[in-house]
Amino acid sequence: MQDTAPLKLFNSLTRQLETFEPVHPGEARVYSCGPTVYNYPHIGNMRAYVFADLLGRTLTWNGYKLTHVINITDVGHLTDDADAGEDKMEKMAAQKAQSIWDIAQHYTEAYWADIRALNIRQPAEWTVATDYVPQMIEFARSIADKHCYELDSGLYFDVASVADYGRLARAASDDEGEGRIEKVEGKRHAADFAIWRKTPPGETRQMEWDSPWGRGAPGWHLECSVMSGAVLGFPFDIHTGGIDHREIHHPNEIAQNQAFCCSGGLDVPANSGARLWMHNNFLVERSGKMSKSSGEFLRLQLLIDKGYHPLAYRMMCLQAHYRSELEFSWEGLGAALTRLKRLLAAARPLIDDVPEGATRAATAAVVTHPKLTPLLEKFDAALADDLNTAVALTVLEEAVAMKKVDAAQKAALVAAMMSVLGIALPAREDLRIRPKAAQMDEAAIEQAMERRKLARADKDFALSDAIRDELATKGVDVMDGDPLGWEWKLG
Repeated sequence: MQDTAPLKLFNSLTRQLETFEPVHPGEARVYSCGPTVYNYPHIGNMRAYVFADLLGRTLTWNGYKLTHVINITDVGHLTDDADAGEDKMEKMAAQKAQSIWDIAQHYTEAYWADIRALNIRQPAEWTVATDYVPQMIEFARSIADKHCYELDSGLYFDVASVADYGRLARAASDDEGEGRIEKVEGKRHAADFAIWRKTPPGETRQMEWDSPWGRGAPGWHLECSVMSGAVLGFPFDIHTGGIDHREIHHPNEIAQNQAFCCSGGLDVPANSGARLWMHNNFLVERSGKMSKSSGEFLRLQLLIDKGYHPLAYRMMCLQAHYRSELEFSWEGLGAALTRLKRLLAAARPLIDDVPEGATRAATAAVVTHPKLTPLLEKFDAALADDLNTAVALTVLEEAVAMKKVDAAQKAALVAAMMSVLGIALPAREDLRIRPKAAQMDEAAIEQAMERRKLARADKDFALSDAIRDELATKGVDVMDGDPLGWEWKLG
C-alpha cells in the first residue's frame, strides 16, 4: 500500500480541517456528550452517536488506542438552556409519579438498547453525572473566587473572566443567544450561566446535595467539564456532540475548562480542554415529529415497529456527510434498506462475520492483490477526508463487486471495510419488512409462500394468484421477480 493519507478532521473551534495529532502518542481520547435520560432518544439524537462511533472506529482503523467516554446526564439539565426553571428529570418524574432514579434507569436502558441496535460500539466508560457530584463541587470551588459570583438562585460563571468566550459559536454579541437563556435578576452579563443551582426556598428536589453555595444541584455545563477532565485529563483529543451544543453548551464547557486549567485564550485550541471540537449536523424531518413534545416522536423503536431494521437507519446516516443536514423520510429509509440488502446479499457469500477493531495496517498486510490495493487506498483516503462515508460506502460496494481477484483477500478487505463503517451481518430474514401490526406471523407466511411455490411449479397459476391475493388482504406483499430474492414483505 502507498503512503497512507493523514487523518484530517474538521475542528469547529478553528473552522478548518486539521491533521489529527494526538495529545498522547499512539492514543486517542474522545468525549461525547451523552443523553439526558428523561425520555427516549429520537433518531436525530442517535445520529450523534452513529457519528461518534464512526469517528472512534476510524481512529482504531488508524492504529490509535481509543479511549471513548460518553456521559449519562441524570441531573442538572433544565427544560431548555435557561438558568432557572424545571429540571427535565424532576419534571418527568413528577409526570410519571415515579422516583427520579427509576426514570433515569428506565431511559438509560432504553438508550443503551438503541446503541446496541445501531451496532454502536460500547465506549471505554459511561460516566453518570450523579456519580461525580463531589468532583463537581470541588471543581466549582477551585474556580469560584476568580470566575464566579453568587446570587440568591445559585453560583454563576462570569463569561467576561475568560478570553475569547463564545468563539466556538462565533456569536456576534450576547444578544444572539439571549432568546434561549432565561433572564435571571442580578446576572452581570446575559451569557453568564449557573454552575450550581440552589434549591428554591420551600422546595425539595429528589436530587440535591449540600455545597458551599447552599443545597442544590450542579449545572448541566459543569457536569461535562468535570467528567471529561476526570476520566481523560486536560487537554484530551476530541470532544463531540450535536451542532445544537455548539452555540451555548460547549462554549460554556470551554469557559469552565479555561478557568480550571488557568489557561489562556483560544488561539491555542488545547486551552479549550480538547484539541478538536467536532459536531454532527441535524437530522431534518418535515412533519415535526422529531420533537419529543409532539407525543409519538420518531424514535428508533418506531422504525423497528414499522418493519425497518435499525441498520437501515445507520446506512441512511452513512450515506450523508456528518456535517451535512440529513433529511429523514420513509422513502429515504426504504431506499437505504434496499441498499443495505443488496450489499449484504453480495457480502454474505464472502464472509461469515464482521470483525471488530479492523485496522489499516493489518488489512494492508493481507490485501496485496493489484486490483484490491487501489480500493483499500481509496477507502482509506475517504475516511481520512473528514470521515467521508458517502465515498467510503461506494468503495465498499466496488470491492464486493470486484471479479477475478484472490477470494481470501477480497473477503478480508470487505470484512475490514464493513467493520470500520459499523455494518454488521444480520440474518437474512431479519431484514424483511415486518411491521409490528402485521396480521400474520412469519411461520404462516412461509407456509403460504411454500404452497404458492408448489402451485407455480405445477403451473396452477389460478391457485398461485389466489394465495397471493389472500396474503395481500393480510398485509403481505408478494414480490415476484425481486432481484434480491426476498420474496415477500409486510407492508
